[in-house]
Amino acid sequence: MSSLRDLTTTSDYDPNSMPVEKARAHIHAFLSPVTAVERLHIRACLGRVLAEDVISPINVPQHDNSAMDGYAVRFADLKTDGETALKIIGTAFAGKPFDGKLSPGQAVRIMTGAVIPMGTDTVIQQERARSSRDAASGDQVAVMPVPAKGTNTRRAGEDLRAGEAALKRGQAVHPAEIGMMASLGIGEVAVYRKLRVAFFSTGDELTAIGTPLGPGQIYDSNRYTIHGLLMRLGCEVLDMGVIRDTPEAVERAFQDAAQAADVVITSGGVSVGEADYVKQILDRLGEVLFWKIAMKPGRPLAYGKIGHAHFFGLPGNPVAVMVTFYQFVREALLHLQGQTRVSPLATLKVLCTSPIKKAPGRTEFQRGILSQDASGQWSVRTTGDQGSGILSSMSQADCFIILSTDLGNLPAGAIVDVQLLEGLI
Repeated sequence: MSSLRDLTTTSDYDPNSMPVEKARAHIHAFLSPVTAVERLHIRACLGRVLAEDVISPINVPQHDNSAMDGYAVRFADLKTDGETALKIIGTAFAGKPFDGKLSPGQAVRIMTGAVIPMGTDTVIQQERARSSRDAASGDQVAVMPVPAKGTNTRRAGEDLRAGEAALKRGQAVHPAEIGMMASLGIGEVAVYRKLRVAFFSTGDELTAIGTPLGPGQIYDSNRYTIHGLLMRLGCEVLDMGVIRDTPEAVERAFQDAAQAADVVITSGGVSVGEADYVKQILDRLGEVLFWKIAMKPGRPLAYGKIGHAHFFGLPGNPVAVMVTFYQFVREALLHLQGQTRVSPLATLKVLCTSPIKKAPGRTEFQRGILSQDASGQWSVRTTGDQGSGILSSMSQADCFIILSTDLGNLPAGAIVDVQLLEGLI
């Protein structure tokens, strides 16, 4: 694998302004997922990643069965130009098959999910049948023709055959996957262990919650934001607190974090010219690149390795922390968890009802609020002031308004791309 330093020599590398997509691609090229495996009961697997294919021990469905309430018949008995009168000889229920075999001219009342009786090959739904009772000949049914043999039946193994992979290694376990495994009688599966993520903030101006603020001090919100983002991703988290701006404290924190975790995340201290000793420490401990990303908010970003741990150095401004996490860290962590199918962040085109201020040159992620009118049409408006320190804009927002690099100011009524926040993690 190429060295991280090779990224600085690629022909289209611009150390002063790296496009968002290129930064994502560079990060992805150096991700190495966890490999340790543990076996868990399926109820404990929600949010985990499968470490092996889940092989079906049975056919699904196990038997030929009815897709409708109706009548099981022989297709050969049916007229093509009108009703066919048949004698009803019994009923098949789900879980209680009809015990017998049909002869020509006979039918069996059948319920959805019931096993197809021997001698039948087609089901006529009850809406296309008229039942009657005759004292001499017993229960009768007149059925309408159907276009093909096998109509309204589900064949054994048509969904999944015994020995086939029901779920694939690298697939995230959601409620549907848990239900799928239960339907196969599987109670325990192998999953990758949780990704361990250590994080801390840097800055002498930061104060812990519960401590009175001194002159020039602020409460450290970034650690709590990052903690919430990591918990929603199902990571095992190690909060290392606020690290003071001394070389000794910072170096010790990086060493401890890298030894304890698969990923180290920091906020603050990655801007150009800010805390130069941080860069020197990281160069000594690992291989880390500091980039200026052509985006707003969140211009400064660091990525690399400290020992075996991946490192993400995020900006210090609260909104920039969240934006860079969503745009770079989220997808990387999903890959590191072992997921092989990480969906790209979906975008929708929506009319923007508010004017937007923007200078060309950077991709912007403005915070927006979606709404739907009486006709069902969606629109978006900004949350107002888009300063990178205004954390309330993230609380109000339910989407990012994504404005490409070349765009400038936009009038109200412009069509914009939006990225939904709910559902990203």
